[in-house]
Amino acid sequence: MPTPTTPTVLLVHGAFADASSWAGVIKELKNDGIPVIAPPNPLRGLASDAAYIASVAGQLDGPVVLVGHSYGGAVISVAGAAENVTGLVYVAAYVTEEGESLGELQDRYPLSPLGSNLAKWTYPAEGEEPAVEFTVKAEAFPEIFAADVPAAVTEVLAVAQRPLAAAAFTEKAATAAWQTKPSWALVAGADQAINPDVQRFGARRAGATVVEVDGASHAVAVSRPKEVADLIRDAVRATS
Repeated sequence: MPTPTTPTVLLVHGAFADASSWAGVIKELKNDGIPVIAPPNPLRGLASDAAYIASVAGQLDGPVVLVGHSYGGAVISVAGAAENVTGLVYVAAYVTEEGESLGELQDRYPLSPLGSNLAKWTYPAEGEEPAVEFTVKAEAFPEIFAADVPAAVTEVLAVAQRPLAAAAFTEKAATAAWQTKPSWALVAGADQAINPDVQRFGARRAGATVVEVDGASHAVAVSRPKEVADLIRDAVRATS
């Protein structure tokens, strides 16, 4: 049962997804009485996205455990500097270092199939030329993002993607909260969006407690919500 010091779990989705991707994880956590919130991640740039998530965390009462999926891992590495954040959980995620961009972290290992299967879009940017954003090509989405998710679900996820601004790939992280706060990481062993070796490297560098889920796709929070929730529970218990 939760205690007055039980942290609130703040779930941060990544690119090409939205907060509904956490639905199974939310159900698992709520069944244990763990307070949870899953706000939208704007996906417009690392600094602004992290500032938004840190603002949400700062308005919650008591301690907060941040959980980031995919690009959301880079976001929580920066947003986790917020004073009331007590732990970080990375789910098939980028674990960035201070001064490092997603591209620089990704380039340490062979690229996944994601990079060659992105669709380019533009959107209006105030006072500037149209800015660039990306989604995953719909025909490639099932294999790259959610190979272990039922086809009927994947079809919906593919057409309901939230695009990621191109700037998010090159913007350097202002800080790395894992340097001063405990972290946990789940590696998706069959991930075709982020090379699992990129996930392993970042988690190892952060000194995270690591769990690897063999055969799991990038959409591990959708396909394996219990395993994801189990790791989050570990972080909640450790930081309560």
